[in-house]
Amino acid sequence: MSTQNAINWPEKYTPGTGDNFVSNEVIVAGLNAADLWHYLVDTSEWESYYDNVADISFPQGGGPELKDGSHFSFGTFGFPPLDAQVVEFQAPAPDLPGRLSWTAKQDGKPEERLDVLHAWLIEDLPGDRVRILTQETQIGAPAAALAQERPNPMLNGHQAWLDGLLRAAAK
Repeated sequence: MSTQNAINWPEKYTPGTGDNFVSNEVIVAGLNAADLWHYLVDTSEWESYYDNVADISFPQGGGPELKDGSHFSFGTFGFPPLDAQVVEFQAPAPDLPGRLSWTAKQDGKPEERLDVLHAWLIEDLPGDRVRILTQETQIGAPAAALAQERPNPMLNGHQAWLDGLLRAAAK
């Protein structure tokens, strides 16, 4: 029997306590966590496999590869570029999952404020399989509005990101 790892959640972003939460997961054979990691942490790759991201920049320098504490910005889901910061970064290693989480924020009037934690977990599984889990908690009026849309744009958008990540790593 094997146990799968879970996302590490700061209390503020605990799933079910915000205004919007989605979870997407895939498990596939023939790839490993190391194959995928580069395409996830190198933001210069994102637009080549995911069409719901734009205007990626590193206002404080650095990049395009994310690392612990990286500050960056990007546009997604029709929002103006969000200010983001990596809050968890652990490259995958034998018996250790890859972990990447960032917060992303939009300031402004109360009805415009958005506060997000987007987390990724990539782990090798027995039988030459890899598991990719991505989850996001959003807080704020724009998040509450997004949660009411059908079909759910965040659920579908994150699935497109997972699918694109898999295609990029399989090349």
